[in-house]
Amino acid sequence: MPTERKAAAIVPARWASTRFPGKPLALIRGKPMVQWVVEKAKAASLISSVIVATDDRRIYDAVRAFGGEAAMTSGGHPTGTDRVAEVAASLDCDIVVNVQGDEPLIPPENIDLAVQPLLKDPALKVSTLMMRIEDPEEIFNPNVVKVVVDDRGFALYFSRAPIPFNRDGWSGVYPGKLDRLSKTGFHNAYKHIGLYAYAKSFLMEFSRLRPSSLETIERLEQLRILSNGIPIKATETRKSSVGVDCPEDLVKVERLLGELVS
Repeated sequence: MPTERKAAAIVPARWASTRFPGKPLALIRGKPMVQWVVEKAKAASLISSVIVATDDRRIYDAVRAFGGEAAMTSGGHPTGTDRVAEVAASLDCDIVVNVQGDEPLIPPENIDLAVQPLLKDPALKVSTLMMRIEDPEEIFNPNVVKVVVDDRGFALYFSRAPIPFNRDGWSGVYPGKLDRLSKTGFHNAYKHIGLYAYAKSFLMEFSRLRPSSLETIERLEQLRILSNGIPIKATETRKSSVGVDCPEDLVKVERLLGELVS
């Protein structure tokens, strides 16, 4: 595997959040959440540098205070990907990993998994992760994005709907009747893990692509890529992470940290 290609991890972090303002600086065991994310990203063996991309001076100062690298960005970016692209433009790297700033327990191994396909195939433009669904509740949960891949592991489609739909096995199944799923199985269902690795050259193009109709309907940015005929490699991982969407999620993270050290 060629190792001369450099991969940088960029963590988009913004202060404004409808459900959790100031989330990146929420304390977890005395450290701001963004610090946990940075430390996890630095632990990935294929990452050469980690930069926090933010439009808020408070986050920038906090990152610098714990010894991290940060870059100020425009406050007008519509998505975290656009914020990542602004910072990536000036970096000396070939691969850019968009590491979500609200996953303090992200496994470093997952970051390496996302990078590996781009190292193996320099022609590949985008790589992401998926995980087998084990909880029936997730199949019909629109907040859990599902993905279907072809026999080579390239994404065919992403959706908030239950895909692939088992026409015969799931007959009569719907939220509230999920107990029937345990009898039929759902081993072909995968959820998307929102971790992306991009060829830097493509990332610079991506932000200039117009949103597709599918992206607008599903509210899934990755459908812009597929709609433009660009393959997305999806690698299966067995290591899950926990996203922090609201203050209550911090309790879950604290509990999991306790289990890891016990």
